[in-house]
Amino acid sequence: MPQDQAPRLSHVGIYVTDVPKMREFYTKVLGFVVSDAAEDGRITFMSRNPSDHHQLVLVRGRTGDDNKPMVQQVSFNVGTLASVQRVFRKVREAGCKVVDPRCHGNAWSVYFSDPEGNRIEMFCDTPWYVPQPLGFEIDLTKSEEELYRETEAYCRARPGFMPMEEWRAEISKKIAAQLEA
Repeated sequence: MPQDQAPRLSHVGIYVTDVPKMREFYTKVLGFVVSDAAEDGRITFMSRNPSDHHQLVLVRGRTGDDNKPMVQQVSFNVGTLASVQRVFRKVREAGCKVVDPRCHGNAWSVYFSDPEGNRIEMFCDTPWYVPQPLGFEIDLTKSEEELYRETEAYCRARPGFMPMEEWRAEISKKIAAQLEA
């Protein structure tokens, strides 16, 4: 893969037992702000950087069971939709298990398992924001233009839709307020 499209570590999801307790720790002690959360409390997205919708994801589901991993997924930003499509083709050709192309409204992703079963996400951002969590299957064999059109139409129809730059301005204010606290 050319260097300009090299994957950049973006965010990590971790399984937790007590989402509110962990949320309080990461906001009060480490200065993160909640960028989105599921209404049922099962998942919380957090960031300290307005350029990243989330840097940390807290996912309810960790138990005392040693067979349950702590890391829910490791995610890499590959920069462009064309790069996501290339990764999709490569992991499919490599026979990776659980190849799952998804759109989150704010990102196009392909999820897959590495040879030891670790969940990996390769993604790129879209120019739109919609409240998270959100995810629907996409066909990464379609053209970039078709995927842009379909995604934008889907996102514009959702409550809370806005251009990503507007969302970044709003989250910047929240981060600044958190740093002052």
